[in-house]
Amino acid sequence: MNAFQDLLQTPIEFLKGVGPAKAELLRKEVGIAVYEDLLQYFPFRHVDRSKFYKISELQESLALVQLKGVVSSFELVGTGPKQRLVAQFTDGHGQLELIWFQSIRWVQATIKVGATYVVFGRPALFKNTYSLVHPEIEPVSDVQNGKGLMSLQPVYNSTEKLKLRGLDTRALARCTWQLLEATSNQISENLPLGLRQHFQLVDRKAAYKQIHFPDSLEKLEEARRRLKFEELFFLQFGMIYNKRARKAAQRGHVFSHVGQYFNSFYQDHLPFELTDAQKRVVKEIREDIRTGQQMNRLLQGDVGSGKTVVALLTMLLAVDNGFQACLMAPTEILANQHYQSIQALLGELPVKIALLTGSTKVKDRRILHENLRSGALHFLIGTHALIEPEVQFHNLGLTIIDEQHRFGVAQRAKLWAKNTIMPHVVVMTATPIPRTLAMTLYGDLDVSVIDQLPQGRKPIKTMHATDAHRLKVFEFMRQEIAKGRQVYVVYPLIEESEKLDLKDLTDGYESISRAFPLPNYRVSIVHGKMKTDVKQFEMNRFVTGNTHIMVATTVIEVGVNVPNASIMVIENAERFGLSQLHQLRGRVGRGAEQSYCVLMSSNKLSADAKLRIKTMCETNDGFKIAEVDLELRGPGDLAGTQQSGMVDFKIADLTTDAEILRQSRQAVEAIFQHDAELQQADSRHLVQAYKQYHRRHKNWSAIS
Repeated sequence: MNAFQDLLQTPIEFLKGVGPAKAELLRKEVGIAVYEDLLQYFPFRHVDRSKFYKISELQESLALVQLKGVVSSFELVGTGPKQRLVAQFTDGHGQLELIWFQSIRWVQATIKVGATYVVFGRPALFKNTYSLVHPEIEPVSDVQNGKGLMSLQPVYNSTEKLKLRGLDTRALARCTWQLLEATSNQISENLPLGLRQHFQLVDRKAAYKQIHFPDSLEKLEEARRRLKFEELFFLQFGMIYNKRARKAAQRGHVFSHVGQYFNSFYQDHLPFELTDAQKRVVKEIREDIRTGQQMNRLLQGDVGSGKTVVALLTMLLAVDNGFQACLMAPTEILANQHYQSIQALLGELPVKIALLTGSTKVKDRRILHENLRSGALHFLIGTHALIEPEVQFHNLGLTIIDEQHRFGVAQRAKLWAKNTIMPHVVVMTATPIPRTLAMTLYGDLDVSVIDQLPQGRKPIKTMHATDAHRLKVFEFMRQEIAKGRQVYVVYPLIEESEKLDLKDLTDGYESISRAFPLPNYRVSIVHGKMKTDVKQFEMNRFVTGNTHIMVATTVIEVGVNVPNASIMVIENAERFGLSQLHQLRGRVGRGAEQSYCVLMSSNKLSADAKLRIKTMCETNDGFKIAEVDLELRGPGDLAGTQQSGMVDFKIADLTTDAEILRQSRQAVEAIFQHDAELQQADSRHLVQAYKQYHRRHKNWSAIS
């Protein structure tokens, strides 16, 4: 660590004017513990203080104004809690009042009658007199010699507790100015000159100065771009650096053989032609698993794109090479669905497959465990029950995790440890991830994308309806049922809530039952609070076609595959996120017939809700939907990672900085192509710089 880095790790209490008490508050309130934290506590906006108004130019429509003039007098007005301090302020072109309700003693002791000041605040007009309440006020001499306000004044996030201790945005600016004065000559560059020149990036020292106290808007933008690039660059550098290091160090099982199981299934049992995207992904996986390096691959595919078939083909390659494979799903419904789908696809192939969930009986578990240890069992499919200590494999070579974000890192690690040599890993997700987010969250994984739907699938038609259209929606449902089709009706809640005016599941079920009475119609109901066996019974009734309508909560979001279902009605659609709406819609359209999604909502919709519904009606492309979702919800919320710190950027924003992310990725890839072993001087310097970043962002690579 160089001298500058040593200095940056100095506890913030040693900065002049801070001290232990304020330092503890800064740490608790905004996470500023050392000098480096303060330098990287960037302002969220800047106020343009270059213009001075005359009092005669003031208008109520002006949001903020800056004036220069003299305080001519003070007067205390009123008594008790309503007491205020009023100062008369003149600039030679008029007069206004400066008013304080708080900090009166401080103002009286600090502000001198007859002195010239620069004041800044929001003008208000009362009885033909303008006033500024609690204005910012600086001696004009401080402004002129650089101690006070800049033309572009930084505004920092503060809190009420900080403000009460005198640490408002102005105080934070003073502390930062003081720290920059002390450290600016020691700020070392961490990006090579050639790279900075190629991408037209300002140097690091200038960037830190201009991000806080810019000379102009152009300088501010240059600084922001440089620091965003730096942050995204080292994130991408770390992802690729770690992935290469892991591949070099982590020995993997060699799946060199494509044998009878794979070939027999592919040639004789595959019920349909694979899409080009599926073929490409299978080829990518085959290339990985025969190298002797451990595979760690993310498989992305929109709902209905055929990830399960790709997973099965990979599992058959494991069996062909003398290994076992397992598939872990987050819910019993999804695990059951995978088990039934794979069993049906395998047909008469001599592949032994078993299902393990929390509902598996003790007697069946004993047999399963014995067959698993002996190697008689080829595939094991189940829930988190797979990670239990008593589940021991004979030779586990492949693990597949579906909807992996629903499992914790520690849970997944227990599965990896089921063999002395780490098995190959495929993590699957049906939630489309925007490219910017995928590059950031999964940059240390190899990524495969199935971006085609199977032939013969018709795009789902999506429409928006309100309560006024409910009878028409019911009639449409009857028409589809008359054709032999089935219908989902999904509600956001199980029971009525006093806080939210939503259609609850119980009322919905009763309403649907009245509109679709026996004996002509049969209705199922499914929700998360049901016992597993009851839930499975109701599911099976719908799957086998014994009921026409399934009234459910989002428990059917994933894992239910009924090709005969042609309508998805989503009640209170405005209460669902885009990703969830898309997942629910994906439960229909799985057969050859035309399918429909009806988004029911109230008449009063927020702007975001309108955009979500409009997006759903306009496109079936999950990746386009994910891009809109990213803009609406932000990366942390979208990826479910807000509490993990994975996207805890200081300045970069994945919703707006896609181009900078692309450039930073391009720069990193060029470095590794030019100097794969990172032996050149610039590369070695980058490794050291990355390690400093990694120390501050330990969660960046803790993805898989």
